[in-house]
Amino acid sequence: MAKMLEWLNTHIAYWHWLVLGLLLVTAEIFVSGFVLFWFGIAALLMGAVLIVVDMPIALQLLLWAGSSIALVIGWYKLIRPQWKDRTTSGMAAEALTGQVGLALESNAGRKRGRLKFPAPILGEEEWQFICNEEVAIGDRVQVTDISGNTLIVTRL
Repeated sequence: MAKMLEWLNTHIAYWHWLVLGLLLVTAEIFVSGFVLFWFGIAALLMGAVLIVVDMPIALQLLLWAGSSIALVIGWYKLIRPQWKDRTTSGMAAEALTGQVGLALESNAGRKRGRLKFPAPILGEEEWQFICNEEVAIGDRVQVTDISGNTLIVTRL
């Protein structure tokens, strides 16, 4: 074990950490979870530190492991919660219920028509709708519910 540590101390240079960091950051493209990225950043930081300060491999590995864990915990506890739920994704009913739009296509003779909102809602201005009563082109309708990708409306 002592010979291996001695060999590693003499043969591992700063650029090995930089290459490892780049490989780990690149590997994150193929792996989900956003964890390898932080291990790669820690390796890049370790390579940068080794450019300035020389230290034994045991300390390098300890600092790399510690900074990796700190970065992952920091990501999951501090940064990630602030990025969550910034959109209304998964909350279509809450975003659409009560909205008022204008009928573009009548539902006369069929069950469905098309409506348009004044501003995009969930990225779309035009939506398909279902209404129990006949809606003419130009009528204002209000969303009461959602059925799949189709809005259930009432005529105003």
